[in-house]
Amino acid sequence: MGARFEELDWRPTPLGEISLRRRRDPASGTDVYEVKLGDEFLMSSLFTAGEKALTRLGLAALPDSELDVAVGGLGLGYTAQAALDDPRVRSLVVIDALGEVIDWHERGLVPLGARLASDSRCRLIHGDFFAMTGDPRGLDPEQPDRRFHAILLDVDHSPRHVLHPRHAALYRPAGLRALAGRLHPGGVFALWSNDPPDEQFNSVLAEVFAESEAHVVDLPNPLQGGTSSNTVYVARSHSGGP
Repeated sequence: MGARFEELDWRPTPLGEISLRRRRDPASGTDVYEVKLGDEFLMSSLFTAGEKALTRLGLAALPDSELDVAVGGLGLGYTAQAALDDPRVRSLVVIDALGEVIDWHERGLVPLGARLASDSRCRLIHGDFFAMTGDPRGLDPEQPDRRFHAILLDVDHSPRHVLHPRHAALYRPAGLRALAGRLHPGGVFALWSNDPPDEQFNSVLAEVFAESEAHVVDLPNPLQGGTSSNTVYVARSHSGGP
């Protein structure tokens, strides 16, 4: 990259103005990709360990057999790519509300875009994950009412800090029961959160799922030094169904 900073794309969306930026990190000399929604930073390629931990912890709870996985939130693609790196995963659907983000991957504007778009196991779907969860047609437009072995979600900052008010319903018992209905018996729902473990949300998970656990994931913080922490919730559905 010749320039130290470049705005690769900028577009208005129903959620606000979204932009994709690339800059040269002076400390490492590497290119850093960042996504902003309005004035808020949504994601950065400097911080990917949490997205990878979401996949690792979610899939670790599943048996060594072929897996069908759904991911809510494409972002820069690190959660999805971590799933494809697991040899057990035979199919992956990734749902994102912003067609612009899917377009970045299909055009190869982000580092993992070409890999995700060319993997025959992976389909990128433009849709509202939260609405699709409660829709009778489910999370895969090509296979209505399809079930998955794992559903991984990384959209909101946390169950309490959502990007849009309509997302909040998913984190309540009725919303989680609808989501559990998209899983095979014994399937796993895993959720990334930027907040510490939330006991109230843990209680809601325990009301709906057979078992659940909040994992604190310590991450290196290259901007401030030291470490930061995320939370990954992992919940398993009842073996006889949700």
